Amino acid sequence: MFRWYVVNTYSGHEKKVLTNLEHRRHSLNQAHAIRRIVVPTEMQVETKDGQKVQVEKRVLPGYVLVEMDANAETVTLVRGTPGVTGFVGMAAGGAGHMPVPLAKHEVDAILHTVATSGEVKVKAKAEFSLGEAVKIISGPLSDFDGEIIEINQEAGKLKVHVSIFERQVPVELKFDEVKKLG
Repeated sequence: MFRWYVVNTYSGHEKKVLTNLEHRRHSLNQAHAIRRIVVPTEMQVETKDGQKVQVEKRVLPGYVLVEMDANAETVTLVRGTPGVTGFVGMAAGGAGHMPVPLAKHEVDAILHTVATSGEVKVKAKAEFSLGEAVKIISGPLSDFDGEIIEINQEAGKLKVHVSIFERQVPVELKFDEVKKLG
């Protein structure tokens, strides 16, 4: 029965482990027993110097997901792959121990599988800090300067104090509507 398992790797070696594992499963004639190997990633939009840049980020640094029919041969193949330190949820020692598979809801959450829509989830991320001076670059307050008083990474928004008619007014803006000053 094919189930998903989490494989622990050296951090930063996830893509290399994926390549090594793909090569080993074909060269050792185990392609029928190891169905898929995935490095979970998501696209994030980062704002750098006022420009939006899409960047692919690893969701689980140091981990690779493997969909396989777990038996002694496939578990040994995966564990013997260069860069793999073991399975998550596998009892230490003993050749008879099998790794613990992920539950379906865990796999769905990690792989961002949505049954009805195939859209890519894009997160906005920016390098801002509280008290930092910014310039508004779009919208009705374009060209106004302000100071960051609140950062909401989840929503991709900032709250900025802007001086309007000599009064400090809090304004909520998206990350891409401002740029750092200086």
